[in-house]
Amino acid sequence: MIVNELHKFVSYCKRIQPQTHEDIQKFFEGVILFPYDKELLLQAYLFLNIKELFPSCAELLLFEKSPISDYTDLGKCDFVFLTFKGSLFLIETKFIDTEATGATERKRRNKHRNKVFEQVITLKGRFSEYWNMRLDQLECGVFTTDSEVAWRGNGVNVVSKSISIDKLEQWRRSYHSSEKFLSHQDVSKFEGKVNLKS
Repeated sequence: MIVNELHKFVSYCKRIQPQTHEDIQKFFEGVILFPYDKELLLQAYLFLNIKELFPSCAELLLFEKSPISDYTDLGKCDFVFLTFKGSLFLIETKFIDTEATGATERKRRNKHRNKVFEQVITLKGRFSEYWNMRLDQLECGVFTTDSEVAWRGNGVNVVSKSISIDKLEQWRRSYHSSEKFLSHQDVSKFEGKVNLKS
């Protein structure tokens, strides 16, 4: 990746999301304490276990923001990480209800599986075009609660990882941190800063 391109993008990230790593960690720890959103809980697991799931990721640059300046209608990316080798890693998450039964639920699950891959691949293309980066400078991953996504990334150059709903819940219950959790009010305040509701 050309250093100037990377520098411009990192500067953009710092401007639109100035929170520190510690701020974001405290936010996600607060999510664990107040698990009012299953998607956010999945994202908390990803962020707090990023080294095990996607070991090439070094630093979070964007969370729930558009990687394309002034074009929020083109979609937000759940996570954009800087890798240790100086490339970018885009990750989309999706909480997929694998416990619901019936034909309608099977169709819904399949739709969600397809959509999460479509989202990250589309963002990769738009990202490359807008920031003038080669496609091989951008890596993609998806993280869901459905192990069925594992094989789907093989042919489209997307790294697929998952955790079962049961294991996610076990992790939530057993998670302990030496740092003080955010209050519910502080979690809501941070949520507003990163525009999760928009």
